[in-house]
Amino acid sequence: MTTQESFKKRVRARMVHTGERYAAARRVLLEQAQARRGTPRTRERVSEPELDDATVRAATGRDWDEWCDLLDRWPGRDTGHAAIAAHLLAEHGIDSWWAQSVTVGYERITGRRLPYQRSDGTFTATRSRTVPVPPEQLRALLLDAGARTDLLGGLPSELRSRPTSKAIRLAVEQGTVLISLDVTADGRTKVSVAHERLPQPDDLERWRYFWGEWLDALDRSAG
Repeated sequence: MTTQESFKKRVRARMVHTGERYAAARRVLLEQAQARRGTPRTRERVSEPELDDATVRAATGRDWDEWCDLLDRWPGRDTGHAAIAAHLLAEHGIDSWWAQSVTVGYERITGRRLPYQRSDGTFTATRSRTVPVPPEQLRALLLDAGARTDLLGGLPSELRSRPTSKAIRLAVEQGTVLISLDVTADGRTKVSVAHERLPQPDDLERWRYFWGEWLDALDRSAG
């Protein structure tokens, strides 16, 4: 991969992570590169891991650069997420949770996995909001086919979970949606949406916007 291709990949990864347009994401990365000039060279990151270097070092004895250098030297680094995690668990003295966390961090830093991307290559769009709607009322609307279509702004959907399931799973035009309803201490409802199995980053942004707008509308209509 050329330097220019690598930079474009980092720009696209930042767009997915922040929601910025290409020009804005590119400008920020160029400014960051300029600020780093004159300092010791560090590993270029396609996207940032969820955990910072201090946290990882405190728990595992290595920071991200050290873990990435170690895995880059391992011949099996391109055999997939499960193989990397198993290697870390078996050979490097960390538990299964940290083996998974280090694997995901390595995949993000090296571009093997973008933000919101799962190990199978698909993306999951997530949104949540606490709204002043009783959970039983919202559940009843989501379980009724006609009411659900109106509630979702005309989006066609098919119920894929049992009516008694804690979370409601729907098949929509692209992927599946898991909607969880949890009562808060003040009697409102926290609505959590996970739209799974999206194939591309562009699909991720489209549906993150859709569900954000839906939660906004739900909040406004209940106010």
